[in-house]
Amino acid sequence: MKYAEQGYEYHINMKKGDVGKYVLLPGDPKRTKKIAAYFDNPHLVADSREFETWTGTLDGVPVSVTSTGIGGPSAAIALEELANLGADTFIRVGTCGGMQPEVESGSVMIANGAVRAEGTSREYAPIEFPAVADFDVVNALVAGAKKLNAPYCVGVTQCKDSFYGQHNPQTMPVSYDLEQKWEAWKRLGVKVSEMESAALFTVGAYRGVRVGSIFMVIGNQERERLGLPNPIVHDTDLAIRVAIEAVRELIANDRRNETATE
Repeated sequence: MKYAEQGYEYHINMKKGDVGKYVLLPGDPKRTKKIAAYFDNPHLVADSREFETWTGTLDGVPVSVTSTGIGGPSAAIALEELANLGADTFIRVGTCGGMQPEVESGSVMIANGAVRAEGTSREYAPIEFPAVADFDVVNALVAGAKKLNAPYCVGVTQCKDSFYGQHNPQTMPVSYDLEQKWEAWKRLGVKVSEMESAALFTVGAYRGVRVGSIFMVIGNQERERLGLPNPIVHDTDLAIRVAIEAVRELIANDRRNETATE
């Protein structure tokens, strides 16, 4: 571990110049190399705790991928420290579980907002503050999905801190609360459930950076309950490719905007 006085961020173990402006954020460190394979000239920059980072280029622009581990606390740390190094556009690339019957496994979900049913965002903003994705990033992800002809939906994701609180709520001492709120989210049209976006959207608002999220739908427990087909899909490549196309779209848009203001 290098020291802060040498310009290195404490947890991600990197300094300015190590990462690009655009950063993809998977949870699993094992996915970073897979994502970096879509970059030109990727190289491993740092491997510290759950934070593994590769940097390369897309369309001639430096881009990076940093794993965040599971949940809001470590995701917030990654975003904070990457922002300190000059990164200002982030796309979480992860997995989720469907909540509405029409959300099928193998499709991708693009989040435009998140239910703040986790704890990290509460240490940044009052609960009344909405966790919303950046509009430009959402549009770029939609454009990427359309370009690849990927099955996708756009909507709200529910974020929580307990994986098993979602999947086995009846076993928890607070089962009454978990089950009632789950039904409320469903009635409100919440599309999927995962663990990081609410924290990332809220921290992104505080830091003044652009944040969006795309997920591969692994499965849907509500379809299972209804007796509908529900194959379990673990391959995240489609969500990764959509995110890569979204970064290319953002790079192109940013270049056009820079030219227009010169």
